[in-house]
Amino acid sequence: MKIDELMNEVSTVGIGGHIRPDGDCVGSCLSMYLYIKKNYPDVKATVFLEKIPPELMFIKDAELVNNDFSTDVESFDLFIALDCGKERLGDAEKFFDNAKRTVNIDHHVSNEGTGDVNYIVPTASSACELVYDVIDTDKIDVEIAKAIYTGMVTDTGVFKYSNTSPKTMKVAAELISYGFDFGSLIDHVFYEKTYLQNQILGRALLESMLMLDGRCIVSVISKQTMDFYGASSNDLDGIVSQMLLTIGVDCSLFMYEISPLEYKVSLRSNGAVDVAKIAGLFGGGGHTRAAGCTANGTCHDVINNIVKYIHHQMEE
Repeated sequence: MKIDELMNEVSTVGIGGHIRPDGDCVGSCLSMYLYIKKNYPDVKATVFLEKIPPELMFIKDAELVNNDFSTDVESFDLFIALDCGKERLGDAEKFFDNAKRTVNIDHHVSNEGTGDVNYIVPTASSACELVYDVIDTDKIDVEIAKAIYTGMVTDTGVFKYSNTSPKTMKVAAELISYGFDFGSLIDHVFYEKTYLQNQILGRALLESMLMLDGRCIVSVISKQTMDFYGASSNDLDGIVSQMLLTIGVDCSLFMYEISPLEYKVSLRSNGAVDVAKIAGLFGGGGHTRAAGCTANGTCHDVINNIVKYIHHQMEE
């Protein structure tokens, strides 16, 4: 599938990604927007995303993203959903449903394809890698390359997760040939943390506990703790991955309280556990080694319910 083949008689394009956008979501949406803007200047393109994390605002035209989901376009000629199925578009789902034609580009195994045209490749490192597949690479520039590279870096853990393939590295090599400072980009989007984020990370590690003979590590941040630090969900990014780096641990579980008796859960695995299957049992999804869901109950109930399934897989 090539985006250029879908642009005939198109004058308006909507682009959206999943709620609580991360690096791959933002990178894929903005790289697609920049590509259309550069090569189809007469087309009106709009990106709809929830508030973008501050560390990703360096991507060109990030400030133009529509965060209030209002538009004067009654029905987009084409709507492109990136890094998710239409059900995770949040307030942008209505634009997808009303569009004359829809495209769904994603790498999540749980997505069966929700567009008129679908490009779903679960073995790909990221939605950004798939954007590189569907655009004409002779028509990109350094800003498009940076946006794509950003998503690939964040979703592969700087090319160390199992979703990194030889193709991923070849695409990355092509992208850095455009001459941007990829080292500084990696530091900025992946390693740098605010003092507040380091405080929350420290708190989560300090209060973590080992379970299943040390093979599973669990930590919980309450709403009260988040309010005390003035932290948002964006300040919790990376905690679950850091927990997994504990020697002897095969699976990490990090959760934070959204509202009374409701928790956002993140799961990571080194391969011993398929966390996508576990997240799916609770209405979530993701990848074999990285997944998430929302769960209800007391923190102890949620932990016990999820760890039970982790234990079953480990025994198998």
